[in-house]
Amino acid sequence: MSTLINSKLPDFKAQAYHQNQFKEVSSADLKGKWSILFFYPADFTFVCPTELGDMADKYADFQKIGAEVYAVSTDTHFTHKAWHDASETIKKIKFPMLADPTGALSRALGVYIEEAGLAYRGTFVVDPEGKIKIIEMHDNGIGRNADELLRKVQAAQFIAANPGEVCPAKWKPGSKTLKPSLELVGKI
Repeated sequence: MSTLINSKLPDFKAQAYHQNQFKEVSSADLKGKWSILFFYPADFTFVCPTELGDMADKYADFQKIGAEVYAVSTDTHFTHKAWHDASETIKKIKFPMLADPTGALSRALGVYIEEAGLAYRGTFVVDPEGKIKIIEMHDNGIGRNADELLRKVQAAQFIAANPGEVCPAKWKPGSKTLKPSLELVGKI
């Protein structure tokens, strides 16, 4: 299996529900900024609203670091609106909710479950040049953590801005980084 890390995000167009409107979102809209594609299985389910609520609560923090969030499921944009209207948790969402009813984007990124017509919980962080820098995939019974995703995006941004440095485990902004060199071999 080949990896998608450092590959270009595939071109796509999708209908979305965003700020009480339907609109089209494409891969071109992601260019020039850090973007997070946050795949989840389905609207009107159980773990999904806990994750999306967590992302909604942290959305301002993602925006502060210049990252946009895009929730994606195989539901239609009409279903996204209905869920938004029916759920207090989903009403908190301010980021676009993309519809992938054909599974085209889910398939392109390797999260599509053919026999179910749903997506696994896949997270893709894309840099401003359109390259995938972080991939996280979970079985559908395992929820994600927006705080940890925020930390990972901050680390990816730091590495992009500071070539030659790397972020160790549990790194947070302002923490010490490492500069890989012969002198560090066997000393950590």
